[in-house]
Amino acid sequence: MQKGRVIFLNGVTSSGKTSIVEALQEREDIFFYVVANDLFEQMVGEKYLREDYWKYLSEVIIMMYHTAKLYSDMGKNVLIDGILVEREEIKPHYEQLLEILRDNPLDIVEVYCPIDICRKRNCMREDRYEMQSEEQLELMTKNIKYSMKVDTSIYSSEECADIIVKELFA
Repeated sequence: MQKGRVIFLNGVTSSGKTSIVEALQEREDIFFYVVANDLFEQMVGEKYLREDYWKYLSEVIIMMYHTAKLYSDMGKNVLIDGILVEREEIKPHYEQLLEILRDNPLDIVEVYCPIDICRKRNCMREDRYEMQSEEQLELMTKNIKYSMKVDTSIYSSEECADIIVKELFA
């Protein structure tokens, strides 16, 4: 059985990852299952997240990668909506992702948006705080080997989805 493609959309909060995921799922030419940091974070009770956020988040992130691998192994395309960060609790995060998915077709897409626009988007959202994107940018893994980059300050979510499909599924 041919393995499904795993597309990791990597970017800070409010960069446009989830909007691109939604645009990709609206397409009729390709189907993706989605695994996302936010969805897996919800698997941990609030009490535990308040107690030791990074400990529990790092555990579910690794489980999320194994879930993506399982779907891929079953021939299903998968989108990962997340951010590769380096914190003590999850180091070496990027290397763990690459190891777990070493036998699966993995593309990491940089979802870019200037930090000032992310800050404005954060302020418009009720579930984010203004400086959250900047804080995540400081934690983001350096030297990631990206397959491609999309810029959500230039292109709409639908246009970014088109670019991704054309580039990675040509």
